[in-house]
Amino acid sequence: MKVSKRSLLSLAVAMAAATATPLAQADGFQLSEKLTATGFIDMSYVYTDVDGGDSVSASGLDQFEIDFLYDFDDKLKAQVDLEYKDAYGAVDLEQAFMTYALTDEFTVKAGRFLSYSGWETEEPTGLFQYSGTGYAPYFYGYYQQGVSGLYSGDVFSAALSVINSPFSPEDTDSEHPGFEAMLAVTPTDSVTVKAFYLQDGDTKAFNTWAAYSAGDLTLAAEYNSSEDTAGAGSEGDGFLLMANYAFDSAGITLRYHDFEIEDAAGAVIDDGSAITISPSYTVSDNLLMVFEYRMDESDTKGDSNTIAVEALVTF
Repeated sequence: MKVSKRSLLSLAVAMAAATATPLAQADGFQLSEKLTATGFIDMSYVYTDVDGGDSVSASGLDQFEIDFLYDFDDKLKAQVDLEYKDAYGAVDLEQAFMTYALTDEFTVKAGRFLSYSGWETEEPTGLFQYSGTGYAPYFYGYYQQGVSGLYSGDVFSAALSVINSPFSPEDTDSEHPGFEAMLAVTPTDSVTVKAFYLQDGDTKAFNTWAAYSAGDLTLAAEYNSSEDTAGAGSEGDGFLLMANYAFDSAGITLRYHDFEIEDAAGAVIDDGSAITISPSYTVSDNLLMVFEYRMDESDTKGDSNTIAVEALVTF
């Protein structure tokens, strides 16, 4: 019998102070005095039991990525990321950009690069569990083409990116550019708060998150809202709560998220909420195993339970 997430929510809150998962780390290969290569191989098995439907399973290579980082000198650096995904069936250029440090605190970046926004990262090496929430396309920026300036201080940081579009790396229209703005504060070594505003014409998104990390414990909360990210006058909001605890070579993560997108008439066109429980185990410095059990509820996509096993190799 399926257990409702509503009955599990009180359990989720109680566990939130004692849950966690470690992140994979990689030092990369020094190809020359100035050139370094890093990357990862991401493989998984996923089984999904759909309420009122057939179960589905899939396995294989999710993604392979190799990143080249070149240091010309103390100020000028460049990075090129290449990736292969089964979904693409080909090698794709993910990022290619240069950075120049005008001062110790202020850096300019130009080229094709990933948005600063969002608590959950685009790459599996930055996630605390196997799956993302699934709401990133509505609230987060994506890979972008343009110019970005970043000021990084001890307590306060700010960034402004002027790009063709904050939501699409394929957009080449620079006549009507979009932008992304970030403000961040780190009042202590343990606390970080960031806020982002993104706009491209009528399409707007706001994302803010706060995280507490001390010792083996990480807690995070995120809130999002958007307008027209699904087109036709749509609007929506969403949030997540996450707790992560790491001990020795193992860890566990607990996450709850919820979102809803409405069209101009107020009809729900996409929604979802889920509780995710994700233990992990560090087999070696370069191999992380991630296990996940996720319970989804959605009025538009239906309910489902998912089990996933991931092997993440970093180098």
